[in-house]
Amino acid sequence: MDSLSQIVLGAAVGEVVLGKKAGNKAMLYGAIAGTIPDLDTFVGNFFDTITAIEMHRGFSHSIVFCLIFAPIFGWIISKIESNKEVGWKNWSWLMFWGLFTHPLLDAHTTWGTQLFWPFDIRLAYKNIFVIDPLYTIPFLVFLIMAMRRKRTDPKRKKYNRLGIIVSCIYLLIITPSLKFYTYQKFEKALEDQQVDYQRMDTRPTPLNAILWSANIETEDEFLIGDFSVFDTKPIEFQHVPKNYDLAGAWSNNENLHRLIQISKGWYTLSEEKGELYFNDLRFGKMDITNPDAPFVFSYKLSEEHGELVATETEKEVEDAKELLPRLWNRILGN
Repeated sequence: MDSLSQIVLGAAVGEVVLGKKAGNKAMLYGAIAGTIPDLDTFVGNFFDTITAIEMHRGFSHSIVFCLIFAPIFGWIISKIESNKEVGWKNWSWLMFWGLFTHPLLDAHTTWGTQLFWPFDIRLAYKNIFVIDPLYTIPFLVFLIMAMRRKRTDPKRKKYNRLGIIVSCIYLLIITPSLKFYTYQKFEKALEDQQVDYQRMDTRPTPLNAILWSANIETEDEFLIGDFSVFDTKPIEFQHVPKNYDLAGAWSNNENLHRLIQISKGWYTLSEEKGELYFNDLRFGKMDITNPDAPFVFSYKLSEEHGELVATETEKEVEDAKELLPRLWNRILGN
């Protein structure tokens, strides 16, 4: 999830663990704990593109990381703070839950997380977009209301608890229900259109859980479609060829197979001006309303010093004033 959501969740967890004893400092350190796992993005800058992708939401989002670093961070905080009511073990417990709930939340996004690192198991429930105002804003409002109360005020605990309950209802009940409902709609559309497919993957579109996208794999191509709960017209699918033959001599290349494994096989190859591109389909296109829009994650493949390397393509993002209204109109139905 985005940094703000993780900060809010971490602060709320900090309040649950040590709010009575540490007040707003419990929220502060909980918020810090909620942001620490995402430092893997910074570390990834020191590695090649493929390795950086593999590292993202890996070790720093694992139970192993929480167990190792929670007591270390707890010890550091105990040296900074002079609160006699709170010792090293208390701060360590707060940091553990702040670190641990971060990957639990990320597991609901499309990218997912390697909670059980070093095992190659990525949890990705794909029921919430990485930025969803309906999850974050109510949670933030309740957190601010709690923050403004004294640590001994019972309403502080009440507001914080309400924020956690409301956010959990949205995350664990509403969005999974919408995912199930829209998945059935995609299944029905494929049945009506007599499409013989191998597998299907669905996810919410940016900033909402009303409009959903689907990737469907057939033998030679992928179908891409979208559906809003307010739609009245049949679902239409865009046909995207796999073009795996474009890999040529790189077909058995180790780095190409690393990218394929990262994408879980949801990828196509394309060629433009003599350059070969690897397109990760899991995150859709920059503009869901435009079939010709580029994919969010696309990598140019080239050879350097006898080795296949991937370079993420730079996107020419349109003004949000144009993209957001089109997305909003599509959310409201076709």
